[in-house]
Order: sequence, then C-alpha cells, then structure tokens
Amino acid sequence: MKFLRPIVVALAAVLAACSPGKQEARSGDAGGQTLIRFATDWRAQAEQGGFYQALATGEYQKRGLDVRIIQGGPGVNVPQLLAAGAVEMGMGSNSFIVMNLAQQGAPVKAVAAYFQKDPQVLMAHPGQGVNTIADLKGKPILLSDASVSAFWVWLRAKYGFTDDQIRKYTFNAAPFLADKRVAQQGYVTSEPYTIEKQAGLKPQVFLLADNGYPGYANMALAPDSLIAKNPAAVQAFVEATAKGWQDYLYGDPRPGDALIRKDNPEMTQDVLDQAREKMRTYGLVDSGDAKTLGIGAMTDARWREFFDMAVSQGVYPKTMDFKRAYTLQFVGK
Repeated sequence: MKFLRPIVVALAAVLAACSPGKQEARSGDAGGQTLIRFATDWRAQAEQGGFYQALATGEYQKRGLDVRIIQGGPGVNVPQLLAAGAVEMGMGSNSFIVMNLAQQGAPVKAVAAYFQKDPQVLMAHPGQGVNTIADLKGKPILLSDASVSAFWVWLRAKYGFTDDQIRKYTFNAAPFLADKRVAQQGYVTSEPYTIEKQAGLKPQVFLLADNGYPGYANMALAPDSLIAKNPAAVQAFVEATAKGWQDYLYGDPRPGDALIRKDNPEMTQDVLDQAREKMRTYGLVDSGDAKTLGIGAMTDARWREFFDMAVSQGVYPKTMDFKRAYTLQFVGK
C-alpha cells in the first residue's frame, strides 16, 4: 500500500493537530440544523446515488442535518479535506484506504459501508479462452497505480498472478480495445457499459467480489472528534443515507438523478439508468450482511477477513489493531 502511506503519515499529524472545533459538526444557517459537508470520491454519478437521493428528498433535513455534498474529482483527496477541517465527513472508496488510515493512527473511522461488494471488475475480450479470473494468469492486465496497491494484492494471493502481468492503465480504454490479449480493470457499473456503447464490444466481466474479494466500498468516514462530540449527527447521516439508497434503487430515482446531473452536467441519463440496474442486479448495496442488518452494515468478521488477507501478503503487520479502522456503533440497529 505504498501509494497512500506518505499522504497518510502527513494526515495523521495534521488530524492530530486539528482543533476539536474544526472536526465537530457545526450548526448551519438553516434553522439551527447541523452542518455536514460530505466529500465524495469522484464526480457525481449513480454510485453516489443514495447520498444525492437523501439530499434531494429531504431525508437529511428531516433528521436535523444541513448536508452539502462536495463533489470529488481527479485532484480531490477526501482524507486531506477531513484533515484540513474543510469537510465534516467523507467517502472511503475501498477498505485499503480505511485500513491505511488506521495503520498510521489517523483519527478517522468508517461508520457505514454502503456497498457490501466492491464494484471492481476485470474485463477480458470474448473468444480469448478467458472464462474465469483464473484464466487471466500470465496475461497482461491494465491496472492503475492505486489498484496495484489494492485489489491486486488479493489477486496475487488467490490466483498466483505476478507483477510482470501489470500494464499501466490511464483510464483510457484504447489500449484494451487495441489488443485482444489484454484485460483491464473497471467498475461493474461503468466501464463495461461505456465500452459496449462506444466500441460495440461486449467484454467478459468478472466481479471480484463475486469471486471472494472481501473488501467493502462506498463507506462513510467520520473523524473521531465528530463521533465523540456529536454521535447523534453521525447516526442521523448513516440512517438518512441508508434510506436514500433504498429509495434510489427501488423507488423513484429522479430526484437524486436531477442533483447528480446538476453537479455533473457531463453525466447522461442512460449511464445513470444502467448503473442503477447493475447495482440492483449484482446486489452491491443490499447483499451479504445488509440483508439482515440493513443497508450500510459492517461486521467484525468481514473486516477480520479483509485484514487477514492483507496481512498474508505483507501489507499490514499482524500486530496492527485493525478495529481502529471502523466502528459498528451506527450500523446494524
């Protein structure tokens, strides 16, 4: 996990130095409601639909929160925004990011996991004899730098993949389309559709989570100071967002979609619609423990499984207190 460690080391010092007042949710201008600025990890899209839906339909407001979504992008680093006190809460993209923060002692925790399944996939060309993830052993795979330090760790452990398979992925599908031997990373809700739409190619798609990858995704992060001083606000945010996800996936998604497209005018309705259908089909939000514990659920057992996998690959020391990465205080009620 080298790609985040230098940032996180600095973050630990900055977060520790932040005054409690900066990290504590404040009353906004709207009727004394508690202000929660929430930073997302990318430009507005369906994968953030539950947050936008809860905002659009008033779920946050009715629970006493003045939530303002801060849209992410290529230059946005959510932990840095938390460290600077620029936001009260933020999105954790995957379990490695959250665990890295814990390793470095940064006082931030995951308080809910809205994706029970990480949406990461590997894609391959049809007709190349690739019918399972295992068939990709020895074949070139386009991966981003962040992915090499994240889910690639699991692929090496489970399938015996080797680093000489790695090819640089710059979020451009052209190299994948140009070479039928090459596989590529992606999100199940995004790249397979855009490739099929733009190039007329329907790739073979393998969702890592359906093959045993244990990581959570789409987590809500909160500083320890906010958890200690205003747990009611955190609880309200977690519950309102869960309701937002339920409504976005199974109710009328138009309010959330309208806000998404307002924040991100480049987003199109067909992309939103297919992503929402993929989230339902693959059970990204409401599978696993969420079936019994509710949307946003996390468990010690699931975090332990992820931690043990990472330890087996030398990512974290066995002595690390992995439970510093999260709290179950606000979920499973």
